[in-house]
Amino acid sequence: MRPLGNTLITGGASGLGAATAEAVAAEGGRPIVLDRQHPGNDLPFEQVDLADREGVERAVHRVAVQHGRIDALVNAAGTDACGTLLDVSAEDWERVVQVNLIGTASVTRAALPHLRASRGTVVNCASTLGLRALSDATAYCASKFGVVGFTRALAAELAGQVGVTLLVPGGMSTSFFDDRPDQYKPGPDAKLNTPENVARTVLFALRQPPGCEVREMVVCSSEESSWP
Repeated sequence: MRPLGNTLITGGASGLGAATAEAVAAEGGRPIVLDRQHPGNDLPFEQVDLADREGVERAVHRVAVQHGRIDALVNAAGTDACGTLLDVSAEDWERVVQVNLIGTASVTRAALPHLRASRGTVVNCASTLGLRALSDATAYCASKFGVVGFTRALAAELAGQVGVTLLVPGGMSTSFFDDRPDQYKPGPDAKLNTPENVARTVLFALRQPPGCEVREMVVCSSEESSWP
């Protein structure tokens, strides 16, 4: 299996990103967190807003200079703005797309020369709502459908150079839902996966040797209703 090496993780301060960072560290790799918030531990950290492309480029450059190489990238950062198209402000709607889709592309673009050099792997986190539409989620669905298309095209573009995996998780028990109105929070009977379970599947993709890759994974609680 491939050693994990220096693994750049967006959204690594919470949720799936934090669980992935912990899993990478536990398996002997070096997780490097990109996030607006400090992860609250001693992991290498670059503070950046993924909606700021130039800031992203500077942060990735600093990582490459300080750590010498980038072996893998996990795009786990994400945000949401629930409500109908007319109820969500244009600014909030566009930020979801900026962070979830354009931010994913920006980090990938900045890291790509280093990933080519290391023959590394990219794992992009989409969602079951990147394959299944839901009312009051136009921003999130648009961004995650975009991540699906971006990742599939990227896999075709980088075949034989960089491994590319599309991760499609169902709902996870994280703080992602905390700030939502009650009507958009999972109900008391919701069957959610743990981010630690999903992080283990990320490591499985990262461990594949050059020339072998896991192209797409759907990972969810066996009783969750969002899939299929």
